[in-house]
Amino acid sequence: MDPLIITVTADSTMSYPGYKGMPPIEDTDKVGQEYIDAVNAGATLCHHHGVHYLEDAIQADGKKLSKIDFDGWKDLTDKIRTVGTDPIMQFGIASARLPEKVELMSLKPDMMSYAFNVHDEYFQPDPAYPANEMYSLHPRDELVEFVTAAEAHGVKPEIECFYTGAFWNLEFVRRQGLLKEKAWATLFFGWQGGAWTPPTPDALMYMVKHLPPNTNWNMSVMDPVEQWKLIPLAIALGGHVRVGWEDNPYLPGGEPSRSNAELVEVVVKMAEQIGRPIATVEEARRIAGVSR
Repeated sequence: MDPLIITVTADSTMSYPGYKGMPPIEDTDKVGQEYIDAVNAGATLCHHHGVHYLEDAIQADGKKLSKIDFDGWKDLTDKIRTVGTDPIMQFGIASARLPEKVELMSLKPDMMSYAFNVHDEYFQPDPAYPANEMYSLHPRDELVEFVTAAEAHGVKPEIECFYTGAFWNLEFVRRQGLLKEKAWATLFFGWQGGAWTPPTPDALMYMVKHLPPNTNWNMSVMDPVEQWKLIPLAIALGGHVRVGWEDNPYLPGGEPSRSNAELVEVVVKMAEQIGRPIATVEEARRIAGVSR
């Protein structure tokens, strides 16, 4: 079993609007410091959203997604890299449009997220705030175009899998002669909307059982209670795990976390109790296939 790679994802502006710990996304110094502290606590993969803004309505192309502020992404990336340990840099916002994603590849992230299934997300954990919703289909020719561009730029795709149809699409892209190296797939549980998969042990076991060959798997759970039940199982099964304010800003006891680092520390302790070592940056890069 490989050492555990811990991903940190700090941006709760869409998923938990109003969470008091989250700085404005434009404050890349403060957001970046959250990542730096999380890396120092044991995370080796930084999934970040740069600066982005959700469209206020479905657009002419039938999509409602996030628009990217290129300079904001660069600023946050540069800030995180000042940690000096060279953590894996993974650009998120899998819901952004492909031309903007390709433009961001010029910043040379190690990895970039793309949903290999429909985007249909609904975030309203607090009824005092209006729901944040995102919609988009991702046709297979678009997936091929994304992976082709990513490989041309030396960027490893992070394949977001909300249900097993994403696995079929991954294999379809492979049949086009792409994704020859070991894939990195993140399995999503408890994310509200039409792509929802329940955050249960049965669902996790089902997804892992049907995972395509030659694929590393990571897990994201958006449920403040069930996340902490599933993480030990994922660690014991040999998967990797993702934590942070985007997925769940609350500690196992239900109290708000003071930092993303605090959430990472909980995972480190869980892994230690199970007897699984935490990956160093060098080990994480080797396992994920993004060695310098």
